[in-house]
Amino acid sequence: MKKQIKNALPTAQNQSLVAARGVSDDVSLAQYIQMVQKIPVLTAQQEYQYASQWVNDRDQVAAEKLVASHLRMVVSVAYDFRNYGIPVGDLIASGNMGLMQALQKFDPDKGFRFSTYAMFWVKAEIYETILNNWSIVKIGTSANQKRVFFNLSRAKRALGIMDNNMSDEQTTRVADYLQVPAADVRRMATRMGARDVSLNTPINDEDGATDILSNLPDNRAPIDQTVEQMEFRRRGYELLQRHMADLPARDREILQARRLTQPAATLEILSQKYGISRERVRQIEERAYNKLRAAILADAQQ
Repeated sequence: MKKQIKNALPTAQNQSLVAARGVSDDVSLAQYIQMVQKIPVLTAQQEYQYASQWVNDRDQVAAEKLVASHLRMVVSVAYDFRNYGIPVGDLIASGNMGLMQALQKFDPDKGFRFSTYAMFWVKAEIYETILNNWSIVKIGTSANQKRVFFNLSRAKRALGIMDNNMSDEQTTRVADYLQVPAADVRRMATRMGARDVSLNTPINDEDGATDILSNLPDNRAPIDQTVEQMEFRRRGYELLQRHMADLPARDREILQARRLTQPAATLEILSQKYGISRERVRQIEERAYNKLRAAILADAQQ
């Protein structure tokens, strides 16, 4: 679907994606914004005509004109979210993807303007980009949490709350204002106030300051001990496999069922399986274990 939509976009739209990736390729962000501002705005009649041609006939020229005329709207929306720490170019790229999705799903016969319909898709893509890049830990998983994330600052300004650490009474007021549970407000406010910190961040601004990672204690065992333990386990496994194969089949099966399987088989189950008494099963287990242990110890001392 995205490939079909992309084929329907004008050159200006494709350039916008180039600009958003780094603003250093064929066209800069400033040049892109100037370019889209020169694209004429469609009248309601023209918009309906081009949308109908696209929906009914898949007229790509009509789709190009419809999308191009709304690129400035994406830029405007992207700039509304420029304070969330995401480059404006990335927000524009996300908004353009939302615009393309709106083009694919728009129905002009329902009486809505394309800009009204596309605004939902543009914001949805920008919201997703911000939430996915705000923190390495996923944030805003529910609708209420997303509402708090994007409206907390506005709600605090409207209520005259200037404190970063809100009291329980202030949290309740914000929750009532946003019509969400107070627990979501408290949880989201805490997460928004604790941004990710790189372990390579210098501890202070002094010259030669070390990073946090360099000062973390390493509680792991020395590498020589780790290698020695790994070799010991590997050697033990080889000896176990070798000498288990030397046991009679029934002895091997009983020993494995009783001592090498979780959960261990009961004496009752094994006595029924082999048609012998529980005491006889215990004796076979003990005999097989002693024989295996002696063989392994003798082999290990060589």
